[in-house]
Amino acid sequence: MIGIIGGVGPLAGLDIMAKIIEETKASRDQEHLPLLLSSQPHLIADRTDYLLGQVAENPAYAIIDLILALEKAGATVVAIPSNTVHAPRIFDVIKKGLADAKSQVKLLHMIEETAACVKETYGSNIPVAVLSSTVTKNTGIYRHALAQNEIESLEPDEQLQAKVQDCIYDETYGIKVTSYPVSNRARQELIQAITELKKEGAKAVVLGCRALHLAIPEKENDGLPIIDPSRILAKALIRAIDPSKLR
Repeated sequence: MIGIIGGVGPLAGLDIMAKIIEETKASRDQEHLPLLLSSQPHLIADRTDYLLGQVAENPAYAIIDLILALEKAGATVVAIPSNTVHAPRIFDVIKKGLADAKSQVKLLHMIEETAACVKETYGSNIPVAVLSSTVTKNTGIYRHALAQNEIESLEPDEQLQAKVQDCIYDETYGIKVTSYPVSNRARQELIQAITELKKEGAKAVVLGCRALHLAIPEKENDGLPIIDPSRILAKALIRAIDPSKLR
């Protein structure tokens, strides 16, 4: 059974659930895969605040407890559809906590799954741009995972990154504030960022923040493939349970 840790942010769990359903071979309700979603954001410390040193509580500890509860309920493979949770200061603690608890659950790593998928789809000879929040960029998780797969990553410079960050968090037009619909300013500035990275040689773009997919939902923009880590993770979860069920 698939287990999902939601609540990071609140819509991330619903988003990946929908993608799991979309990517599953099924002609009737009963042919879909069983899935458990635990969305308890009130229990999980803010991962960005923790990584910035603004709170002392590591969100890993609450996530460990939630994963163990999913395992007890029947989950055999679990994933967390949050980019920042995969920062080593959080994710490594989760892995250690599960090992210490003698957990048998298989925990997937969204960023590693994404990098492996990029290599499988496009080969290693392709520069890939990564757009994400500043805290995710600073952790280097995508840079490292892509490098492990011999893929060159391109990231915004400081000035362009500030614009991307504002597109996510600005209190007047940021996606976190105005999601439905996303403000035209946020979408246009993100498209401009993609264009700038294309000029630098990018051949594909990873959107390393779920909020960015609300602004750029299409599979291609400015001639570049748009890579969705959440959808890649959804496919990996299906594959881990039953490869024959993957579309």
